[in-house]
Amino acid sequence: MPADRRRLRRRPFEVAAAQAGYFTAAQAKSVGYSYQAQAHHVDAGNWQRFARGIFRLAEYVPEPHADLVLWSLWSRHRAVVSHESALSVHSIGEFESPRVHLTVPPGFSMRDPAVVLHQRELPQVDVVGHAGFRVTTVIRSLIDVAGAGADDDQLARAIGEARDEGMLTLRQLRSRATKVDERATSQIERAIRLFAPAGVETSPK
Repeated sequence: MPADRRRLRRRPFEVAAAQAGYFTAAQAKSVGYSYQAQAHHVDAGNWQRFARGIFRLAEYVPEPHADLVLWSLWSRHRAVVSHESALSVHSIGEFESPRVHLTVPPGFSMRDPAVVLHQRELPQVDVVGHAGFRVTTVIRSLIDVAGAGADDDQLARAIGEARDEGMLTLRQLRSRATKVDERATSQIERAIRLFAPAGVETSPK
């Protein structure tokens, strides 16, 4: 294979490596693949089409949470993984949801039955980067599920787990909750009183 063709073939790998094997039609075009060439690679089985204008290299081994990279590309990187989905990324709690939760900017107009969209602006302090997508912090994720009416027992266990793993302190959680969501603050206080591990100060300071 000529050197030029080898370099061209490597380019999608370089783009996809940071995105769990996924890349967009626009990204492929930017590294030298015309739309006709893209269709050829799909037909040949080299690329898998997952959504309109989104592909994954067929030989790429899926990584944990690779599906969340797909939704980041779908949203043109405007969505942040949040709520139950974010807690799953952080391996905190036992919250389950049949759909992916994404927080998107106000005015976001895209829709898909596989996702739940929460429209609000997120300050940078509540967002962290992951491999190929952005996700809300543990603290913000707990506040969001609390504000959405999470089960008290589940929330209590998740808060206790996050605290025991060194991901937050109760003071940090309370402080951020009071700035973000009044309803969530009340639910978080109830949850803290439920788990109240021995030796832990549970009253607000």
